[in-house]
Amino acid sequence: MHLQGSCHCGKVRFRLRSTHPVPYQRCYCSICRKTQGGGGYAINLGGDAATLKVTGRAHLRIYQARMKDPGAARATRSPARRHFCGACGSALWLWDPRWPDLVHPFASAIDTPLPEPPETTHIMLGSKASWVTPAIGPGDRKHRDYPRESIADWHERLGLADDD
Repeated sequence: MHLQGSCHCGKVRFRLRSTHPVPYQRCYCSICRKTQGGGGYAINLGGDAATLKVTGRAHLRIYQARMKDPGAARATRSPARRHFCGACGSALWLWDPRWPDLVHPFASAIDTPLPEPPETTHIMLGSKASWVTPAIGPGDRKHRDYPRESIADWHERLGLADDD
């Protein structure tokens, strides 16, 4: 599936190919919540990094979250790069050099109509804010931390991968 996305002010626009376009996962970690998720979570999609085309690159900014493991003396910088519009602050996508072939656009930045997921995977529930009440459906999966099932595995399990 070809996806098109943009920031709120329209200064940054992007497009890419995605074989995993169903917004299946809600992440409740503090990084997603504070940088992107108005509902207390963020939803990432999977895309092919080689197909990412961007207009308005001059307005892009990158944030690398600072992470501190329990018991660690100091925080470290995450290698993951969260791209956002420097003019309006809209979160656009995440790219991580550990998985250079992938890019993870935020569903909230996508302008293309997205398929509705048949179930949702709620991750990092151990990090959710106290004011968040997750809307967990009867077939949804819940995880205190990260699940073993990847975005690709989820799409394959449900027969939703878009190989066009």
